[in-house]
Amino acid sequence: LRGMADAAGMRAAMRQALADELLVFTSPAAVRYAAALAPLRTRATVLAVGRGTAQALRRQGVLAQAPSRQDSDGLLDLPAARDLRGRRVALVGAPGGRGVLRGQLAARGARLRELQVYRRVPPRLDRRHVEAVLALPRSARVLLSSAEALRNLVDLLPASALARLCAAVAVASSARLAQAAREAGFARIVQAESALAADLLAAAARR
Repeated sequence: LRGMADAAGMRAAMRQALADELLVFTSPAAVRYAAALAPLRTRATVLAVGRGTAQALRRQGVLAQAPSRQDSDGLLDLPAARDLRGRRVALVGAPGGRGVLRGQLAARGARLRELQVYRRVPPRLDRRHVEAVLALPRSARVLLSSAEALRNLVDLLPASALARLCAAVAVASSARLAQAAREAGFARIVQAESALAADLLAAAARR
């Protein structure tokens, strides 16, 4: 994860967003990078896409609503996200993703401001990383909470290392991640209740 290049411009945009009526944070990383730009003091209603994001906001002194279903669709079912006609809404996250929140918030009439406070870049894998994957036993658990991270591994790992990775058990943080794992080549998949570390580890222990 990397911050955006125009730090001064992003700080100004973040201060303006904090004056909007509804703030939507898409990940714990979005909270961390937003808080580095400006203190998250706001009178807005704040929504978090999941419990991990809500916890990150709580550490910044912000109480947020989070859905029981830990994804964009769950957030859109929250009462505060339903009727947005004419309301000023700030969506805080990163470039990429499915675009579900962006599209649905705009479709519901929001005066949408999108703040991309960080960006994802592919990791740099060297021989040590590949050797570590090749040494994985079949009993290994691979914890998955990012479809983009999984795509990077599929693109960057040599075929032999990818095959060894996919021979392990994939522990997916959502149904969408479980499907991505299946498409990547994992045959043994277990779904966790959320992307929280405790939930991922609990699911890993069940299989």
